[in-house]
Amino acid sequence: MSANNKSLKHRLSHDTDREFGGTLGAICIPIFLPLTVLFLICTSRSPQAGLLQWPPALPSTDQLWDPLAPVLLLGWIALHAFLYMLPLGKVSEGLVLRDGTRLKYPINGYHDLCISAVLLLMLLGLGVPLGYLFELLLPLAVSAIGISFLLSIYLYIRSFWAPLHGLALGGNTGNPVYDFFIGRELNPRIGNFDLKYFCELRPGLIGWVVINLGMLMKEVELRGSPSLAMILVNAFQLLYVADALWNEEAILTTMDIVHDGFGFMLVFGDLAWVPFTYSLQAAFLVVHPQALTWLKAAAIVALNGAGYYIFRKSNSQKNLFRRDPTHPSVAGLETIATATGKRLLVSSWWGLVRHPNYLGDLLMALAWSLPCGFSHLLPYFYVTYFTILLIHREARDERQCQAKYGLAWDTYCRRVPYRIFPYIY
Repeated sequence: MSANNKSLKHRLSHDTDREFGGTLGAICIPIFLPLTVLFLICTSRSPQAGLLQWPPALPSTDQLWDPLAPVLLLGWIALHAFLYMLPLGKVSEGLVLRDGTRLKYPINGYHDLCISAVLLLMLLGLGVPLGYLFELLLPLAVSAIGISFLLSIYLYIRSFWAPLHGLALGGNTGNPVYDFFIGRELNPRIGNFDLKYFCELRPGLIGWVVINLGMLMKEVELRGSPSLAMILVNAFQLLYVADALWNEEAILTTMDIVHDGFGFMLVFGDLAWVPFTYSLQAAFLVVHPQALTWLKAAAIVALNGAGYYIFRKSNSQKNLFRRDPTHPSVAGLETIATATGKRLLVSSWWGLVRHPNYLGDLLMALAWSLPCGFSHLLPYFYVTYFTILLIHREARDERQCQAKYGLAWDTYCRRVPYRIFPYIY
């Protein structure tokens, strides 16, 4: 074994900086997060919709299982796997890997979304009752949880045939419970089919939009037309998903792709957590309709617009700077040199707070909840959870940047003291 391989093996097997509570978190999270998904769905459709109601109403076995659900879910994943492989759009290269290579990725997620939209319109034209998704939510969630566990087991087993340079630095601790949870292999592929990249932006993210549409159609069945609140929730979240897929190339520089292994944490998040908890506002509105004045709607639209503007502008600036720091729109920005040869942006959006994209994300999250009124806590679960998630992610970013950039990062933090919220945090 070469000296480089020995050094890499040492770094992989002796990484003690474990995320998400280490072994305890790796045991508890795969148990409690699936139960949380089912609890939230059950609560959203109950008359009380009480998050603090105890004991919670438990669903019957008939409510949890429908043989149609796994068929639909597997068919949906197969459809998007087929669309992923179509020669549409361009092919882009990811960042340089530890072995010096760069993987290639198809940038055709927006095409995938458009084709899905056409297929859904055809189904509506044929009279397919998409509102039935409301009745199938629990069985679909159960199926998605089951598929997440099966895929995670497959990923863990196959990772033992991956080369050392193909493993995630934090996912090969030797603790099987933790490694299963966090993910051992960085970029698992079947041929040219990248499993992590596919799951990040395809079946779960577009599935979230489809569930929202199903909730809107259920409201039409019950009340004759969709409410203004339901239309806003659908429109805001469709914009968010469409933006993510339009700017799909940007995900190639994110922590999920560059740093994290592909294990249960990301699999469950992509296939179960995103589609079935991010759609809670739409599911809530089916059973708990809300009256919304045009003035309130205009204020909520303005809030979502402001959040989207901050989110998109800051993300685009960061991604452009990473890929081409000589581009005219970013070449004049103030930067700090680092020992790695890279430079840190310290002006414009990235001089306001360290994570302006997170600020925009949270403003949008609040705008998605406000159409549901203030009578229940449940619609605000997403913005509450997302705030905690982004604060945790920001802390992970801080640790990695400190280790990577050292004194340059200290200088940046002195120049930009606020992390997400100006003058607050």
